[in-house]
Amino acid sequence: MRANIPRGMGGGPQNMNAMLKQAQKMQEDMAALQEDLDNREYDISAGGGVVGVKINGKKEILSIDIKPEIVDPDDIETLSDILVAAVNEAIKRVEDTNNTEMAKITGNMGMPGLF
Repeated sequence: MRANIPRGMGGGPQNMNAMLKQAQKMQEDMAALQEDLDNREYDISAGGGVVGVKINGKKEILSIDIKPEIVDPDDIETLSDILVAAVNEAIKRVEDTNNTEMAKITGNMGMPGLF
C-alpha cells in the first residue's frame, strides 16, 4: 500500500537540501547577530537620573555612576533601591533588545536547543 503524499510535502532530496541550506544560513545570521548584540553597550538611568548603569550585551555591568546628591548616610535604603532598579532595568533592556533583534531573523519561531 502506498501513502498518498500531496506534491510539495515531503519533497525529496532537493527540498531537504534547500531546507538545510536555509537553516544553516539562519544559524550563521544568528551567530553574527549574537556577536553584535554581545558587543553593544547600554546606558540606563534611574531615580530621575541620579544613578546611571552602563551594561554590555553580555549582561555584564561595566560601570555605575552615582550622583552625590543621592548619597545620604542616613538613608542607604533609598540608594540601594535605586541601584537595584537601575541594574534590573539594564538587564531587561539587554534581554528585550536581544529578543527583538533575534525575532527579526527567526520570525519568532521557537528554536530550542539551536542556541
